[in-house]
Amino acid sequence: MTENVMQKDQFSPSDASSAPSSSFDIVIIGGGLAGSLAALALSARGFSCAVVDAGDPATMRKMAFDGRTSAISYACARVFKRLGLWDQIAPDAEPIRDILVTDGRPKSRFDEGAVSSFHLHFDSRELGADTPMGWIIENLTMREAMFDAIAKDDNIELLAPAKRATTDYKPGAAVTTLEDGRVLTSSLVIAADGRFSSLRTEANIKTNQWRYRQAGIVATVAHERPHNGVAQEFFLPSGPFAILPMTNNRSSLVWTEREDAAPAYMALSDKDFRIEIENRFGSYLGAITPAGPRWSYPLAFTLAQSFIAPRLALIGDAAHAIHPIAGQGYNLGVKDIAALADVLTDAREVGLDIGSLTVLQNYQRWRRFDSATLALGGDIINRLFSNDIAPLRIARDIGLGVVNAIAPLRKVLMRQAGADLGTLPSLMAREG
Repeated sequence: MTENVMQKDQFSPSDASSAPSSSFDIVIIGGGLAGSLAALALSARGFSCAVVDAGDPATMRKMAFDGRTSAISYACARVFKRLGLWDQIAPDAEPIRDILVTDGRPKSRFDEGAVSSFHLHFDSRELGADTPMGWIIENLTMREAMFDAIAKDDNIELLAPAKRATTDYKPGAAVTTLEDGRVLTSSLVIAADGRFSSLRTEANIKTNQWRYRQAGIVATVAHERPHNGVAQEFFLPSGPFAILPMTNNRSSLVWTEREDAAPAYMALSDKDFRIEIENRFGSYLGAITPAGPRWSYPLAFTLAQSFIAPRLALIGDAAHAIHPIAGQGYNLGVKDIAALADVLTDAREVGLDIGSLTVLQNYQRWRRFDSATLALGGDIINRLFSNDIAPLRIARDIGLGVVNAIAPLRKVLMRQAGADLGTLPSLMAREG
């Protein structure tokens, strides 16, 4: 980082007219869970980074729990551990010990026989070494840990609240101008600006995308009985209903509903909303109580046709936004970050320009096929299970039973869910 980079939190918009041009190795647009983690991973490799985000960190730190959580696979958790974030996160991370997948229909509409007798059970003990399949963590917890780490990291400049105005890609550098007049020069720009990435659009990177005619409803409930680390995925005709274990006898619900029906559920009173949850939840955890706000968002599939352009790399939702059916959305982004850190480190060691297409193509080869395979696999599973067509219901139930009976296949699927297959980046590599 050059000496004319201003100290953290010293710049105000009134200084824009005299703003210096600051130089970094990498400028990251978007300071959410993907952008912040990318900055920490790249700083750990010795790259100087600027993170530009429109949100005010002070405001975000004061936010109450908003109901949003992320499932972190056991291989992706290694990234947090190796970057020194895990000790702060761990007290609020609930391990997933078992996953139970069942096909069925809501009891409010059908009889008790609506639940299939076939199921698929993933038991973390099959992985050995007391390894959970993952953890459910509040997004606020992860964000707080990342903010704290960034504040202590002299290699990272957090520019927030701030908005990008333009980015110009030159033969030797990318020049990013902020709305307040600051100018940032870098070898590489990373787009961590979400599913509707403006950087991706400006680079003329096309996407494959479609709407699901489904909405995701997210809520948190407290319950009378312990969940014992069991996550449940209950497939209903409208879409999957996931019950994910959280700390303090709570569970996060990720409820996929028809897009035209979701507003009615969101408008229900707390009492009526609880009844609808119970119709799907059942009574195995005893009495339940809403324990946070509910929110809803439309579900869509977006996959960038390229993850790169000259001096630009896409990560996270800017590269791929997928159905939440398998809880892999953020994990894909973590793997992007770990892979990009390896690619850029290797390039620097042999004197290559980290923003060149020659270097960035190595990142694309590593990540795009894996991302497309998982994204399309989730899309197929959602379409297969989100219906009440009798022949399909019979076929998928038999399929669940067959997979459940074959231990080696179960273990492969568990490792896939744990992001622990294929060529792993060094931050995700198995120990020993």
